[in-house]
Amino acid sequence: MLRLTVEKEADWWEVEALYDLCFAPGREALSSYRLRDGVPPVAGLSLVARDDDGILGGAIRYWPVRIDGHDVLLLGPVAVHPTRQGEGLGGFLIRESLELARPLGWQRVLLVGDAPYYTRFGFNKLDGVVMPPPTNPERVLGYELTEGAWDGVRGDVVSVAGS
Repeated sequence: MLRLTVEKEADWWEVEALYDLCFAPGREALSSYRLRDGVPPVAGLSLVARDDDGILGGAIRYWPVRIDGHDVLLLGPVAVHPTRQGEGLGGFLIRESLELARPLGWQRVLLVGDAPYYTRFGFNKLDGVVMPPPTNPERVLGYELTEGAWDGVRGDVVSVAGS
């Protein structure tokens, strides 16, 4: 059995090791990481999944960004340890974290990912939302936590650092 808890400071390096295991060694060179520089993850939304022995099975993080003055949650990374893949843990992390975001007042979520995977959770391609290059615009996806939250939201995705 897995249990979800909010990521604590003590979890940070173990979660980083999981991300290193699951993603390419150059993951921090991706444009989405420039949006995270100098910005802490959103409190209460970054989650870890551990089994009864305390072994980390998966993790998800969210970061605040802005688009034309609108506050947006940037989802990612989400990772599942290779020994736990295929169990639905990634989807569980996504669904549970999105439900936690609603009562915190967030209205919209952004991610860069594979549409065939993320559309099953309600994400759709965003037109007019521009991630820093070199991001493929077909992979820029959004999710509405409140109906109509993406209506009229267009422009460059920018960091909240220094705001």
